[in-house]
Amino acid sequence: MSKSKMLFTVASVVALTSACSDVSEKTEPDQNVNYSQDRGMCFSGGPIYTAVDTVPKVEAVAVRNGSIVYSGDNAGEWCNNNAGPNPIRTDLAGKAMFPGFSDAHGHFVGIGLREMTLNLEGTLSVSELKSKVALALKDLNGGETLYGRGWIETHWPEKRFPNRGDLDGIAPNNPVILERADGHAVVVNTAALTASNITADTKSPFGGDILKDNNGQPTGMLIDKAGALVNDLMPKNTEKRTRLAMKKASDLYASRGWTNIHSMSFDPAGVAMIRDEASKGNVNIRVYASTDIGGGFETKDFAANPFAADLITRRSIKLYSDGALGSRGAALLAPYDDDPDNIGLMLTTYETIMPVLKTALKDGVQVNTHAIGDRANNLVLNWYEEAMMAVPENERAIADPRWRIEHSQILNIDDIPRFAKLGVIPSMQPSHAIGDLHFAVDRIGPERLAGGYAWRSLIDSGSIIAGGTDAPVEVGDPRIEFYAAVHRKDLKGYSNEAWYDDQKVTRQEALKMFTAWPAYAAFEEDRLGTIEVGKAADFTIFDRDIMTIAEPDILKAKTVMTVVNGKVVFKAK
Repeated sequence: MSKSKMLFTVASVVALTSACSDVSEKTEPDQNVNYSQDRGMCFSGGPIYTAVDTVPKVEAVAVRNGSIVYSGDNAGEWCNNNAGPNPIRTDLAGKAMFPGFSDAHGHFVGIGLREMTLNLEGTLSVSELKSKVALALKDLNGGETLYGRGWIETHWPEKRFPNRGDLDGIAPNNPVILERADGHAVVVNTAALTASNITADTKSPFGGDILKDNNGQPTGMLIDKAGALVNDLMPKNTEKRTRLAMKKASDLYASRGWTNIHSMSFDPAGVAMIRDEASKGNVNIRVYASTDIGGGFETKDFAANPFAADLITRRSIKLYSDGALGSRGAALLAPYDDDPDNIGLMLTTYETIMPVLKTALKDGVQVNTHAIGDRANNLVLNWYEEAMMAVPENERAIADPRWRIEHSQILNIDDIPRFAKLGVIPSMQPSHAIGDLHFAVDRIGPERLAGGYAWRSLIDSGSIIAGGTDAPVEVGDPRIEFYAAVHRKDLKGYSNEAWYDDQKVTRQEALKMFTAWPAYAAFEEDRLGTIEVGKAADFTIFDRDIMTIAEPDILKAKTVMTVVNGKVVFKAK
């Protein structure tokens, strides 16, 4: 989650890749043409996957007025009979077309901001981190804060968190705030600690931790809610900066083949802003905004004033229960194997969350709660169940609330069937599994990992999985997510004996994880998620067939075209 959202958690609630060659000359989009209204479209000449189990593939698709009007055989006059006069005909030339891919868990503004700040993705060591910081400081004035994001230490040769000592030598005067990739920890230098009045006597806030050395002095590592202590030093997200981040995120995601993102921790104040940006054409993909509670919004506003434009939908809230596994903030039922005095951090309490859950049921608000550790997942399931029993279906605005647990990462085996029983949707990000495999065994051991990233077990127990990326925590690439779901190995093909290879999914299941199942998880299955007549014309086209090629080759696929509502929003040069 983004830095600003890391600091606004449930405690405050209670105050309420590269491009490829053209498909064909006929597919070049004219930016002055509104494809959803002025001209129909016809697609054929390559495999077209529908994400419908009974009819998994078709030969041809026709579009008119932004909707699918034909899906079937490539025979006869199907295009002229359905797409209307003078349609744009696209010969796929063997390339593969899919329902529009949906990222069921990302942070839309954060994705754009990542492109506008010091990006620390791919940093390989403490030494490299220092070099990147030193280079970035050359562009700053004295005393100006340097903020960066994206480091993760689990692959580093130093085998440790960075600390203020690493930063002080290169940044004695400028406050430096560097956010870990998962958004649940920051490392800061002494200048930042001093400016924020953080000393050896400063107590850790509820849901956070100020790490200290053997002498009781802050190391510079601030976990979860302790990050709020340096909030005043953070760059301010002005309206202009936020709007630019929205456009950058939309353009980037369209170029990767995404047609939709479920944006978690969305600032309520930004809802009108993103709607305006969509109306101006600066946001061209769908955004399902799952907002924080705040800024004058209460849960009743969702039911009384449902906000759904053509591209922007808002009907859910995002809550938080614990931290992250990498920074040892995930709440566990037993201590960390590599930190025996630590069981993680809960970021909310029963007394805090229960009134919110009951009100949400009565007002028809979908609740999406972050939970990573087995203790956090167990408690959230308990809380959901209690709220549902307290507010029976006849007292709810929506009988089936489709509440979600975001991440559902480490589960007690006994809790896995409870998801389907309660109708709770696990919203999971496959790339977390192939990244975490390098350190999760050290954190919690192989026995607890039997319930870790348990896609197969959840599906077999009757659940669907809404697949996402958690970008900017992860890259935000549909190829990586699809590959991770079906291969369960890191990007170099590595796995280990404790990683439960039997938890990977089939390719048809992986396709649904990023198409049909996110649509259901957002109450949009009637109009999105599959290629069927009557659905919106949202399509993702890759230059190769990720349903049949070897797993490593999935990562080599290139986005050819992205279509939203019958409008081409990205086309490879």
